[in-house]
Amino acid sequence: MPFSIPQSNPKASYLAHKLTIENAISRVLESGWYILGREVASFEKEFADYLGIPHAVGVASGTDALHLALRACGVGPGDSVITVSHTAVATAAAIDLCGAAPVFVDIDPFSFTMDPKDLDDTIRGSKGSRLKAVVPVHLYGHPADMSAIMEIANRHNLRVVEDCAQSHGATFRRKKTGLWGHMGAFSFYPTKNLGALGDGGMVVTGDPELGEKARLLREYGWEERHISKFPGLNSRLDEIQAAILRAKLPYLDKENDSRRKIAGAYSSLLAAGGLILPKVNPEATHVYHQYVIRTKSRESLRTYLRERGIGTLIHYPVPVHRQPAYANRLSGNRPLPRTEEAAGQILSLPMYPELTADQVQTVAREIITWCGI
Repeated sequence: MPFSIPQSNPKASYLAHKLTIENAISRVLESGWYILGREVASFEKEFADYLGIPHAVGVASGTDALHLALRACGVGPGDSVITVSHTAVATAAAIDLCGAAPVFVDIDPFSFTMDPKDLDDTIRGSKGSRLKAVVPVHLYGHPADMSAIMEIANRHNLRVVEDCAQSHGATFRRKKTGLWGHMGAFSFYPTKNLGALGDGGMVVTGDPELGEKARLLREYGWEERHISKFPGLNSRLDEIQAAILRAKLPYLDKENDSRRKIAGAYSSLLAAGGLILPKVNPEATHVYHQYVIRTKSRESLRTYLRERGIGTLIHYPVPVHRQPAYANRLSGNRPLPRTEEAAGQILSLPMYPELTADQVQTVAREIITWCGI
């Protein structure tokens, strides 16, 4: 049965902004300038202004944004970078692309983000290794505890690159994600809170030297055309995607508010179900890229919902440290019991701003029925 309520719905986002998106695309096509032109420069400025940060560099994807940010911070072959295993594999792939090795720490079981205590313990237990940076992931739209993470990283002289792929507009202590670390990396994959109609990413920083390094890295290290100051790569946000993102950016906060209202409705309707529901740090503003519940009977619930036309996903079923690409070459990593427990229980319910109140009630009603309430 095709899902009548899909888990995510980028088409709905397109239809909600159809006129402004099509006008933006036409503007680019008529300009005749398709790579690193006016639209990219304008979106870089507008996104930087939205965050309240001076430097933003448009790149080809969120993975590239992490990779280039780490490279700009001096991460290279033989170095190690601390991150979490409960994340999209792109986080570890970006570290790999630098020639560095990921070192995984455990998560807080309620926010699913980096546990500062385990971060500190891991750093203290890694004396003699070439630790260079920390990559906290603001998973599902909930900010990591950046105050504690920055204090620990600064104490150990480590760079911090925030993975903000799922946290557009989220805040911790009233400060947006992407502003806490030395650099931040955003993804504009179509299902993100701010999504393009293809791939795209952004590197942000308050440091002009790091910003300039990222800008040179994204295009072959060119300081002037055809003259490479240092080795770089081709990672450019194209004009059409930038124009689309410019059209959608003014609606981001409103759509994040819609996500929070949907999450609030889910939490209220499911409160009696005996499931583990999302919790929010009172110092954080969650933007609910995903609404993730936990149950030991996940597969039963998922099958039940699928048979009734309700889509769900598992973000993410296999921790990175257990995947074949990484499991056989990691050494000295600490046990990650909370990560592994979460991976066996998590389930992402339908979540996108265009979900109607009736659809939310339908999803919740079916879950409560499954729970036997």
